[in-house]
Amino acid sequence: MPNNELLRKYNVPGPRYTSYPTVPYWDESTFDSNLWETNFQRSLRSSDAEEGISIYIHLPYCESLCTFCGCHKHITKQHTVETPYIDALIREWELYTELFDKRPLIREIHLGGGTPTFFAPEQISRLINGILALADRHPQYEFSFEGHPNNTTRDHLQALYDVGFRRVSFGVQDYSPIVQKAINRVQTFETVKNATLTAREIGYTSVNHDLVYGLPFQTKGDIIDTMNLTIPLMPERIAFYSYAHVPWIKGNGQRGFDENDIPSGPEKRILYETGKILLEELNYKEIGMDHFALPEDALYGAMKNGVLHRNFMGYTPSKTGILIGLGASSISDCWNGFAQNVKGINEYKELVSRSKIPVYRGHMLLEEDLKIRRHILNLMCAMKTSWKTKAEQFPELPSVLSKLKEMQQDGLIEISENELTITDIGKAFVRNICMAFDLRLQRNKPDTQLFSMTV
Repeated sequence: MPNNELLRKYNVPGPRYTSYPTVPYWDESTFDSNLWETNFQRSLRSSDAEEGISIYIHLPYCESLCTFCGCHKHITKQHTVETPYIDALIREWELYTELFDKRPLIREIHLGGGTPTFFAPEQISRLINGILALADRHPQYEFSFEGHPNNTTRDHLQALYDVGFRRVSFGVQDYSPIVQKAINRVQTFETVKNATLTAREIGYTSVNHDLVYGLPFQTKGDIIDTMNLTIPLMPERIAFYSYAHVPWIKGNGQRGFDENDIPSGPEKRILYETGKILLEELNYKEIGMDHFALPEDALYGAMKNGVLHRNFMGYTPSKTGILIGLGASSISDCWNGFAQNVKGINEYKELVSRSKIPVYRGHMLLEEDLKIRRHILNLMCAMKTSWKTKAEQFPELPSVLSKLKEMQQDGLIEISENELTITDIGKAFVRNICMAFDLRLQRNKPDTQLFSMTV
């Protein structure tokens, strides 16, 4: 574990790097929806046709507010919202398929939220069947969804299995009653156990549990108790996330507890290291940042084979150059450009009803952006990067290496003539290391806090 001096030194605000440039540094002044569609089509023509595409579908509704959540969501108990929203998603997908020269080949589908299992099983089946009616499945397709243990029923699991889903992620967070009350996410171990075992009984081959460290009132004992309950279920993957406290962005949802109730710095890192030790004793392998997987899981295989990828859906075992985000607030990625949908649900539905792809902001990547994006992906996925070829080099590289000297002296990285490798101690600071490569951040450091703390 890094010592307290290093943790205090490098615990600064920083991006999580699900994209580069990060969203606050998008150049929106040169973006419009027509440019996005033109660029999207250009990317389709230049991409590997056999690679397939990924689809992220944002299902934003929740029946109650979890006060730790940083997602775009809409709280309601009125399930009459389901049909019109599913209709809009299918229509948005139809608009995207019109940009393809031939039937899309789908490699990945992920349902996120909000709470995807807010929707009735038949509604989700209708959505997926509506998408697949206009596309083909890749031979190695992978469909996954996020399930709330309290409302993921056998019918949900069966309906999604029947349309091709084999991976499910359950949001557990922590089993401490005190922590659960603070974050307004109360669920019992038995509920999670039943959902996990039911998924396996139906035939799901990969179950993930989302656990979070750094939550209000959370202690080392809470982490041990949560891990001791999780480990007997042996989920194939465990996402052990750092709680991102960004109330200035997410408003009242993250102001349900006092700042002093949140562990930070060295105290927070102890929570992660405690969980990590317990997981590694059971042969879980650390994947990138904040993820663990069993050796048999595809995510670990992807890391070992050097093909692990990271995008707005997190870590994935395969790279696709095209990611289409459907639904309010979703972000699409055609590798050389990003576009985000409008966040308001009513505005989203209205634009789609007028046959408009509902993007409102984005960024077209310059040649420099593409090079930096590759370096940051290398660091986040492989914990190393290199500049052996001209295609990997950029004019500011000497300045970047100069900024990294102190991290090298602190033992976080090793630098050879043309390669950088993150050390075991340095893995805790991967976001800080990426920040040295982030030229847009370096040129325009924010006056106010935009990001969560890195440790």
